[in-house]
Amino acid sequence: MLLFPPLRACWTKRGHDAQVLLSGRTARRVVFGTLNSRTGHRLLLGRQRQRTEDFCLLLREIHPHYRGWHVVLRLDEDRSHTAGASQQLAAELGIELLWLPKRCPELNPLDKLWGMAKHQVCANRQYLTMEELVERFLHYLHSLSPHEALQRAGVRSAHFWLKSVL
Repeated sequence: MLLFPPLRACWTKRGHDAQVLLSGRTARRVVFGTLNSRTGHRLLLGRQRQRTEDFCLLLREIHPHYRGWHVVLRLDEDRSHTAGASQQLAAELGIELLWLPKRCPELNPLDKLWGMAKHQVCANRQYLTMEELVERFLHYLHSLSPHEALQRAGVRSAHFWLKSVL
């Protein structure tokens, strides 16, 4: 996430340029998350960076929530996911890692959920701080019912690509 908002909607008088007020500051944050494709349960973790140690923190967060379950994470091949330390910790915790095909974000339900949340929370708004933006983003995602989260992520669609597996 970036502090600069994506401009999705704007109007101005014909023949005039739209003014977009920005603070001039920029900042980044990463939100790691999981979505249980059966129950709609979500675990979300805002972090400063997307590094191996940050992803390992998410794995440690997942483990107590799903103790005794066979946990499978479908992931893109970000370096934080493919790092040896991440793979070793996942194996120690009994979490299976499955890799999505390269350059196929449309196969990741969380990308759809993130995009919808960014549209609702981030677009056309400049927050005072990055922390406020992350807090509102996480609050919005937590406020969705499990059914809404699965529906907006595309998991409830008859055309969901993993429907036959679920």
